[in-house]
Amino acid sequence: MQFDLSAVETGTMVVIGTLVFGLVIGLFMMVSAFVAMALVGLGRLTWVLAAGAVTGLVHGINHGWDRLVRHAKAVELSGDPGQAAPSTGTYPRVVLRDS
Repeated sequence: MQFDLSAVETGTMVVIGTLVFGLVIGLFMMVSAFVAMALVGLGRLTWVLAAGAVTGLVHGINHGWDRLVRHAKAVELSGDPGQAAPSTGTYPRVVLRDS
């Protein structure tokens, strides 16, 4: 059985064409919205990973510096405690453990 398309009224063809065009636009919008959500999620994941790495790096540097300062405080300086510190002009020398 063959279907003769010329027997269909023009109004019916316009309605069917409009529905098909609307379906194509709707599918395009759904796909583009899904891609946009995926890209936003990927960007957010990248941001969270980068922020975590930088935060961890800063905490590591702070921890290392704190250990270095604590170690410097614990070091005993050799020499006579009654001896005056040598002068560098108008300002006396400052030892790290005094700062």
